[in-house]
Amino acid sequence: MKKIFLMRHAKSSWKNSKLPDHERPLKKRGQKNAKSMGKFLKAKKHVPDIVLCSTAERAVQTANILTKACGYDKEVIYTDKLYMAEPSNIFEILHDQPDKAKNIMIIGHNPGMEAFLQILTGKVETLPTASIAYLNLSIKKWANLNQKVEAKLKKLWRPKDL
Repeated sequence: MKKIFLMRHAKSSWKNSKLPDHERPLKKRGQKNAKSMGKFLKAKKHVPDIVLCSTAERAVQTANILTKACGYDKEVIYTDKLYMAEPSNIFEILHDQPDKAKNIMIIGHNPGMEAFLQILTGKVETLPTASIAYLNLSIKKWANLNQKVEAKLKKLWRPKDL
């Protein structure tokens, strides 16, 4: 049994319209939500084994704040492949993960995150900023994850619901 935590980056700032999309930082609300989601994961004892994250500044800041708040003490793996990733990119990245990792968190962007969630669960769910979808998978090896594997959506946590 494997677990995936899909997290959409926290709320970003559009204050500086000259910044390229990849470089947009978090708003204060985004920082606050990332911290509260991290504390929530820690309280629920859902600290991931591996955190994979987009290289976009808003995702990097989300990962830094969340991992500190939840007590994750390993290195975050940043990859350009998660920046505006399609579901196929997410499957590919997960295939390369070590099987000893039971729970993996992915911090990325919409619409790819919602599409990936829909492929695995068959459900249409929205992932507002800083939301986390918690999925159970009936696989033993990450390499076995594909579009035919049915995942169970255990929980969907949104900052406004905490």
